[in-house]
Amino acid sequence: MNRRILQILWCICLVFSSHAYAQDNLSALIPMPNKVATSSKAPLVLQGDKVACYIQVDSLQFELKTVASLFQKRFGLKVEQTQTSADAQIRLLIDKSLKKNDHYKLSVNNKRLEIKGASAAAVFYGLMTLDQVLAGDVCATKQQAISAIEINDCPRFGYRALMLDPARNFLPVNELKFYIDQMVKYKFNVLQLHLSDDQGWSIWIETYPKLAGNRFYTKQDIQELVEYAEQRHVQVVPEIDVPGHTVSLLAKYPDMACIHQREAEKIIGKTGHMMLCAGNEEVYVMMDDIIREVAGMFKSPLMHLGGDEADIPKNWAKCDLCRLLMKKKNYTEPVQLMIPFFENILASVRKYGKKPILWFELNNEYPPADDYLFPYPKDVVLVSWRGGMTPTGLDLSAERGHNVIMAPGEYCYYDYPQYKGDLPEYNNWGMPMTTLERAYRLDPGYGRPLSKQQHIWGVMGALWGEAIIDINRATYMSFPRAFALAEAGWTQMENRSWESFKKRVLPNVNELMKAGVSIRVPFEIAR
Repeated sequence: MNRRILQILWCICLVFSSHAYAQDNLSALIPMPNKVATSSKAPLVLQGDKVACYIQVDSLQFELKTVASLFQKRFGLKVEQTQTSADAQIRLLIDKSLKKNDHYKLSVNNKRLEIKGASAAAVFYGLMTLDQVLAGDVCATKQQAISAIEINDCPRFGYRALMLDPARNFLPVNELKFYIDQMVKYKFNVLQLHLSDDQGWSIWIETYPKLAGNRFYTKQDIQELVEYAEQRHVQVVPEIDVPGHTVSLLAKYPDMACIHQREAEKIIGKTGHMMLCAGNEEVYVMMDDIIREVAGMFKSPLMHLGGDEADIPKNWAKCDLCRLLMKKKNYTEPVQLMIPFFENILASVRKYGKKPILWFELNNEYPPADDYLFPYPKDVVLVSWRGGMTPTGLDLSAERGHNVIMAPGEYCYYDYPQYKGDLPEYNNWGMPMTTLERAYRLDPGYGRPLSKQQHIWGVMGALWGEAIIDINRATYMSFPRAFALAEAGWTQMENRSWESFKKRVLPNVNELMKAGVSIRVPFEIAR
């Protein structure tokens, strides 16, 4: 989308928003903090062209840079570090009495602005909230003042993720950085990268150089990205999808396919429904090498290994090697081969210091389903994704002691169109429509009692890449629906309201558009 179109849309958005929302220090808060107290007491008035900031520890240097950028943007003022707390109008502090890692307190009175956090990440989230306070309270901001307010806030869930798919359409590192910059404004702290699929392999593997296509991430690229994300308190989680979704691998290394598929045509981007052979020991040698290299590039303690949409009847059920393994294991059904397959794969994941994540599959692709596809090892974190299947999966995982990440497709798949007639311009399998309101209606706990929600790690929005031609399309499909997910992941249900949220959306749309972000303007909620 070119700059001229962005400017036109921004103007239209401003027209709508100027009539649609109040301008105060709560009007742009997304996600809504869990405890807020506004005040009519005297504001903090900023005088002169400089503001003194005290940081308690050197680990808050990035937060110092962040508040300096924020004050330059909102007030045109320079922030300078002071070594004396009493001299500072801004104080950024670590408070170990705050027990949850992301817990922060933001306080503004007529003397100073203070943010206390349990960690540097928590202080950073306090600054993101402050930026939204200032964005909403434009009358005070224009007068070089910050209205008095007290916020005591920590998230409902610790894991708040978005997923991009550079395997299908490659996104350069600078574009991933741009996406991270938008994520963190809404307190997302995980970026999952779907690095391999039938359509492509997007990371260089030194041991198997034929894997990578024309565009891929080098080890240096990943190091640069991980460091950039880490500074902003985002962990980057790699995903290598097996045993299905592997045509890009099998096209280059056909001996890793089931015996009857080795000579079959494999066209990257067109061929599908092929799998790694469960009965071939060389598959596990190869995957151990791949996992070792990928694990060494990423600092995250997590690694995703796929496990979804395996077309077992067309592959393992017809393969002589797989049948031999079934006989050896006394299995009666080919699906049972998922047990030894993932025993091998996950042993490598653990060996290289990572905790495994898999897509959550049940024993039927559509309701009704009443059991796991296969017995998942206890240390596997499961991502619930299939439309309509999440309540069953949520209950089963609670019973069996598995942690889960909630990414139900009907709420959290951002490749789905946002409105009738909207992008994507093609319909590859009959995508449902996921409006902003639909996305907001997600309750990650599905109304279960709190005792049945303790295994929920958090939430994830997934943007599959078939139609994501560049970062502009990625942000357009993500936002504003990711606003809704941010609130689902952070804000307790009793503090959430669709009527409140839709008023808070529009100033955030304005903010992103002013920052040059391609975003869908949700005209339907401005009526």
